[in-house]
Amino acid sequence: MFIGVGRYDLFIPASGSLKDKRQVLRSVTQTIQKRFNVAIAEVDFQDKWQRAALGVSCVAGSIGHCQKVLQEVEKAIGRAAIGGAEITDRTIEFVSLDDIT
Repeated sequence: MFIGVGRYDLFIPASGSLKDKRQVLRSVTQTIQKRFNVAIAEVDFQDKWQRAALGVSCVAGSIGHCQKVLQEVEKAIGRAAIGGAEITDRTIEFVSLDDIT
């Protein structure tokens, strides 16, 4: 069993308030959760209007499957982000359950 973890930093230029930012993030997180059945949450920059970091995790039987899911998630974040939000940075890591125990 493998765990894939991705961090996606977003820039939301049209956001003028935290309320605007939350609207964008709510749309993105709901879309990603429904489509891919992964865990997703805002993990950094909670007090910044135009920046956000989303953490995404998935569990699969192979690293290849985790990698494919997280790549598709990245594409979907770009498409789902309203208000001209764009991904400025990403980090993806994989962990084997054997490495943890």
